[in-house]
Amino acid sequence: MAKRPPSPSSSGALIKRARSNSPEGQTQQLIISSSNHERGIVRSIKRTSNLEAPIVSLSGAHSAEILSCRFDPSGQNIAACSADRSLSFWKTYPPNVNYGLLQSIHKAPILDFQWSLLHPLIYTVSADYTLLMTDVTTGERVRKVRAHRGIINTLDRTVAGGAGVELIATGSDDGTVRIWEGGDEGRKDCIATFEIGCPVTAVCWSADGSSVYIGALDNEIHVYDFRKQAQVSTLVGHTDTPSSLSLSPNGSYLLSPSFSSQVIIHDVRPFSPSPTRIHRILTGAPAGFENTLLKGAWSRDDGGRRVAVGGADRMVCIWDVESGKLQYKLPGHKGTVTAVDFHPKEPIILTGSKDATMLLGEIEPSVAV
Repeated sequence: MAKRPPSPSSSGALIKRARSNSPEGQTQQLIISSSNHERGIVRSIKRTSNLEAPIVSLSGAHSAEILSCRFDPSGQNIAACSADRSLSFWKTYPPNVNYGLLQSIHKAPILDFQWSLLHPLIYTVSADYTLLMTDVTTGERVRKVRAHRGIINTLDRTVAGGAGVELIATGSDDGTVRIWEGGDEGRKDCIATFEIGCPVTAVCWSADGSSVYIGALDNEIHVYDFRKQAQVSTLVGHTDTPSSLSLSPNGSYLLSPSFSSQVIIHDVRPFSPSPTRIHRILTGAPAGFENTLLKGAWSRDDGGRRVAVGGADRMVCIWDVESGKLQYKLPGHKGTVTAVDFHPKEPIILTGSKDATMLLGEIEPSVAV
């Protein structure tokens, strides 16, 4: 029986063609060659963003779980806060450098933060009961406010009407929500205090800055009128505590994940066709038993057609709002995904996790129906 003749040289190589700086519709090609002279499979990957790769890992800055991560309003920079009491800053686009790390600016874990809408500042709240305002250009602390008598879980900011003043709402375990003036020259005392009566887990301003939505331990979302400084209504539907609140880009809908693993989108328009004001109920992102305050987000490059929430199964779920269908369930993290955010201009999702890392991933652009 004759031996099979030797096969030609099979030094198969995987070659990644350099990415061109062409406009939209650009592709990357993977060429798998069977020899140095023959080209085999040519596979094109359609790219949808200006990231260096379809998935980019941002790690090494934090030694403990990341509790919140967000793009700045321009989409060029990323910040993340952690239980290790530090705040890290990253570039969104290559090279994705960690260009800043503010360590031990608080005396306890930093639970949430927001980029200022008017000033080169970043606002942070912590389990040490304080609200801090830090200059992002110098890294220096501008103001420190002992804001509450308990752990501060959440904050949000808005620009008030015609006054051009930035207002900050903070929610705490002491059962209150307090309103503060932003900027480096704001008043030291709070402008208003709302007594909720139980620990507050989430706050969110309405689009016009006239109302504050407050999620609390009583499983309800309280709606307070800022001018009247009184509660005007409640949004019900949750069977457990809402873990975060996020307003859609058009200001009509409110996203609220909860400890019951149920994500509800409430209709907050002045006249809602639904008596319960529940627009969609989404499932698929398990909250887990740790009662972590998981933060959801709306897509912004397409006007809010999609929402995303992380889960205790180490995945991120992205749903289509109109149909309520699950579009993506994205893996990659080694711990509970605590926070997500969408890029303001491109189909990019940012996720932060208890594994102390962040992932940037590009997704398909949303298609208008």
